[in-house]
Amino acid sequence: MRVVIVALVALALVPAALADTTTVQNPLTTTSTLAQTTPRTTKDQAIALFLANGKVADWLKRYPPKPTTDATFKDGIWTVNVWSGKAGEIATGTVDDGTGAVVEKWTGPQVAWRMARGYAGAFGGEKINSYPVWLGFCALFLLGLVDWRRVLSIRNADLLALLSFSVSLWFFNRGNVFTAMPLVYPPMLWLLVRCVWLARDDRPSRGGTVWPVWVLAAATVFLAGFKVGLNWRASNVIDVGYSGVIGADRIAHGQAPYGHFPVEDPQPKCGPADSSGEVRDRIQTNGICETANPLGDTYGPVSYIAYIPGYLIFGWSHKWDELHSVHFTSILFDLLALLGLAVVGRRLGGPRIGAAAAFAWAAWPFTQYASSSNTNDAIAPALLVWGFYALTSDGARGAFVALSGWTKFASLLVLPLWTGYPEARRPRSILRTLVGFLVATAVVFSVLLLEPSPLHAVRVFYDRTVSFQIGRDSPFSIWDWGQYHAKGLPNLQLVQRVLQVALVAGSLVLAWFPRRRSPLRMAALTAAVLIGFELVLTHWFYLYLPWFFPFVVLALIAPVPGSQPRVSSLPAGDSSTAGSGPALP
Repeated sequence: MRVVIVALVALALVPAALADTTTVQNPLTTTSTLAQTTPRTTKDQAIALFLANGKVADWLKRYPPKPTTDATFKDGIWTVNVWSGKAGEIATGTVDDGTGAVVEKWTGPQVAWRMARGYAGAFGGEKINSYPVWLGFCALFLLGLVDWRRVLSIRNADLLALLSFSVSLWFFNRGNVFTAMPLVYPPMLWLLVRCVWLARDDRPSRGGTVWPVWVLAAATVFLAGFKVGLNWRASNVIDVGYSGVIGADRIAHGQAPYGHFPVEDPQPKCGPADSSGEVRDRIQTNGICETANPLGDTYGPVSYIAYIPGYLIFGWSHKWDELHSVHFTSILFDLLALLGLAVVGRRLGGPRIGAAAAFAWAAWPFTQYASSSNTNDAIAPALLVWGFYALTSDGARGAFVALSGWTKFASLLVLPLWTGYPEARRPRSILRTLVGFLVATAVVFSVLLLEPSPLHAVRVFYDRTVSFQIGRDSPFSIWDWGQYHAKGLPNLQLVQRVLQVALVAGSLVLAWFPRRRSPLRMAALTAAVLIGFELVLTHWFYLYLPWFFPFVVLALIAPVPGSQPRVSSLPAGDSSTAGSGPALP
């Protein structure tokens, strides 16, 4: 146990391996100047200044010497670009012509990915990313859920593992992707092993919160109100949330979302340039000036259907502005997930479990991180939690898996597990679950019938979603770093493929094993499958953590019942119930 705690503390002390600590002295001048048309610094001098920057120089050591370079001058600023063979562009930045200072320096993934550059408040706004708010959530999470009677318990280590993702996020917010991403995997592996082990044993962890139910309930209500206010007044809407209202608009006007999202080129400009000089407001083929979001139609249809209520209430200006409809939808599903955990916990484990489960969702900072970013990442877990509430209904289980899975796809992997409860291998149960899944699937995919050619719409859907998601590259996991061809960064794609095959095979096996399934075993294995999906995902992000969190809560933090302990003697007629999970009311 002490080894576990030491390991978790050690994560917080990992240094930023690629931190920029070097400053460059200007050999030309030390005074600032206004932008001018004739540069004082030559192209070669600007390139030399950029290459001498500590961060840039350290990164270039990973490549062969004498990379290809170029620089362009505009308004007193040199923009420098560096390329190296198969790696392509490996560094870019700007040099002030008057002072010779390196103003911007981007290397590796920061070249192509603005989100890798560590802009303050880029996700969720500045409030949720501030130390007082974030650490306040962490403190409340621990204060409310730690078992103070067993401080060194494994359950308390689970709580620390859930909060330790904050260490990785800290590095990410400072643009240090190559330190941030590896730190994600230890806590995820810990939670995966814990869930699998608990499902094998089918006994809840010892310990629990020490607070009375009314204290947890009052704290949850307070936190829920605070979260709503934080979202509405001090958050931002990233492109994922913006895509939701665009899709809702398209459906409301008789179009499928896929293939009809606003694009930039070659559409004519109709608005001002943003901070990077890009004009994103363009007149679309529908004749309306809309802010472009060309890759927003890459999710399941539920990701857009879910925004229709907010769209009908608040409308949409066709611009990326306040987007009240998106805030409304984010808040709605955040509260639905919280309420779902409350009723599931209460139904299966009583008021204390329900109060603790709801409090866990309210206090864990990453649920608010997703809410403040106004993404669609609370939709899938909220729907799956309510599917867990309907655990005894085969058809409802299948339907909720479909609704959740056709949001962000990950939940589709739990379908084999969810085909059987409280026992697997029952043909009628499997059939009813699959029917519920197929009916819900048909309902949500009816949006494709809005197109003149449904078959063409299916092809567009596949190309824009499944094909895109499978084929995308990303630096936000350890699996695709081989694309940078940099010394010291491994190419783990083969390992990833093996693990992906193992994940799919394992999820299919869960249709048959284990045969008997208690609520605890179902929650633990659901969490394990979703964690496994995120572990092998190429494009991963912190906003995805809420996908598995409700079931980690129901399995490890506020555990629902497992199998009943066997007893030596039972009343006549009761022998068939020994060792089986409790029946739901």
